Amino acid sequence: MNIHEYQGKEILKSFGVRVQEGLVAETPAQAIEAAKKLKADYNSDWVVIKAQIHAGGRGKGGGVKLAKNLDEVKEKAETIIGMQLVTPQTGPEGKLVSKVLVAQDVYYPGESETKEFYISVLLDRAKGRNIIMYSTEGGMDIEEVAEHTPHLIFKEEIDPKVGLQAFQTRKIAFNLGLSGEAFKDMCKFIAALYKAYDATDSAMFEINPVLKTSDNKILAVDAKVNLDDNALYRHADYAAMRDESEEDPTEVEAGKSNLNYVKLDGNVGCMVNGAGLAMATMDIIKLAGGEPANFLDVGGSANAETVKAGFNIILSDPNVKAILINIFGGIVRCDRVAQGVIDAYKEIGNIPVPIIVRLQGTNAVEAKKLIDDSGLEVFSAIQLKEAADLVTKVLKG
Repeated sequence: MNIHEYQGKEILKSFGVRVQEGLVAETPAQAIEAAKKLKADYNSDWVVIKAQIHAGGRGKGGGVKLAKNLDEVKEKAETIIGMQLVTPQTGPEGKLVSKVLVAQDVYYPGESETKEFYISVLLDRAKGRNIIMYSTEGGMDIEEVAEHTPHLIFKEEIDPKVGLQAFQTRKIAFNLGLSGEAFKDMCKFIAALYKAYDATDSAMFEINPVLKTSDNKILAVDAKVNLDDNALYRHADYAAMRDESEEDPTEVEAGKSNLNYVKLDGNVGCMVNGAGLAMATMDIIKLAGGEPANFLDVGGSANAETVKAGFNIILSDPNVKAILINIFGGIVRCDRVAQGVIDAYKEIGNIPVPIIVRLQGTNAVEAKKLIDDSGLEVFSAIQLKEAADLVTKVLKG
């Protein structure tokens, strides 16, 4: 589950990570009040107005603006709030900005130069270990750094038996070229950041940039946080941070019905029980000359209600020209799924696209008879090749 920058910073602060302070505003008037408070609390003459959406590259799309006075705060907030922000990560449709983070100016003059770094904590699935990935090239897209200067990206593996060790934090600070107070502060920063990642059951913490200020303090200027959905039952306070307006509405609706759904760009909707079978079904659709319109796993306990919900979600996609239902009856009985298809078909009414149902396993013969005797425009199959041939047939009209 992705959360906003300001929410990620709240989590970081709770674990002792120093962050760029800021206040959330949903209107220009609130942005002005936030700027006044930052001036009073942190002596911040300038502020940064940052769009809060679940996507990176906000600055490139015009979603991050510097304001030097209250008039500019109002002007920049009016520009950003309500805009359809397009970034390299949003796609051409962009995302609607409903709130901004008014943040303090941390690039103030001082005795030494400021320096930006990149630091992230994530799981290396190949090695089964958490890693800290870091670079001296902060503020840039890490993909570009990896492509053009891979020698500037470092990785530190964390042994799960002992956790992050002090010598590792010192190694990271050394590789980042720090010394003196900045070196010590970076060690504390890394230790607190890893503790936050581990304790929150996160999938990723990405801080870009991490800033060394002109007075040698280390702080997080940005925070991109992805929490592990499977662990949210342990963190009700973090689950409450979910912003459904930032997610695909169809995927949100599928989640309410306990369906695993991912929208794709094809023309054949598919409904399957089991992730592996779903992948195989998408291969079948491709071999048949179609393109899968979605990944939809109804799970091992599929029944009439989940089948009906699946139908409604698939049919909400106007690109769908056919639906392939591929169920293996192990835990679930095929005849129950077949009855669910029939009931859903009758309840929804006129379904404008052909439906192919392939049922195999427990009570598959009874299921096929139910569908064949229903009088509905549903094509039934038992073998995978038979289902693929029917997909080809219906796509050709």
